[in-house]
Amino acid sequence: MLERFRQFWTNVWAPLGDLLLRLGVKPDWVTWVGTIGVCSGALIFFPRGEFFIGVLVVTAFVFSDIIDGYMARKSGQSSKWGAFLDSTLDRFGDAAVFGGLLLYYTTSDAEADLGDPRIYLYLSLACLVLGAVTSYERARAESLGMTAKVGIAERSDRLVAILVMTGFSGLFDAPFLREITLWALAAASAVTVVQRMVTVHRQAVADPGLDS
Repeated sequence: MLERFRQFWTNVWAPLGDLLLRLGVKPDWVTWVGTIGVCSGALIFFPRGEFFIGVLVVTAFVFSDIIDGYMARKSGQSSKWGAFLDSTLDRFGDAAVFGGLLLYYTTSDAEADLGDPRIYLYLSLACLVLGAVTSYERARAESLGMTAKVGIAERSDRLVAILVMTGFSGLFDAPFLREITLWALAAASAVTVVQRMVTVHRQAVADPGLDS
């Protein structure tokens, strides 16, 4: 759903991408820096319950995913390696966001707020695992000559939802916003896993030659 806004944000960040290219910065460098920034912001601030500042830091680096792609296309440096690197490092960033929340729910602060935070620990873990599975389903389907870009919770949707609501939960001291979002994303991710399995199964049945 949120992919429709990619061109808008590409236009917003294009001047920075052009500046970096003039300075001799490589798109892959931006990919690495963005991933390190996202992981650091999530794993340093979220476990300490500093959600608002954590989201600000993560968000500042998330847009590198748009900038590096723009730089690669503009400079003619697009490559299979760049696409592979970008997709691989995206998985680390996603895992860090939900992993940071998971770590928070193991702390005494979470226990003081919730009494028994284990359910949200499990939900964070579910979001982390199911998010990885949905990405794997699409990649595996495409490697077999099929498509699986369907579902109610694609990567960008999941990431924006959890960052926005986690940021608001910290800003307004309203943890229920974050917890409702974890419930919703866990359910939506599970549905997406099933949707992609059904989609690939239909393609495989319709054209058995795809299995070879």
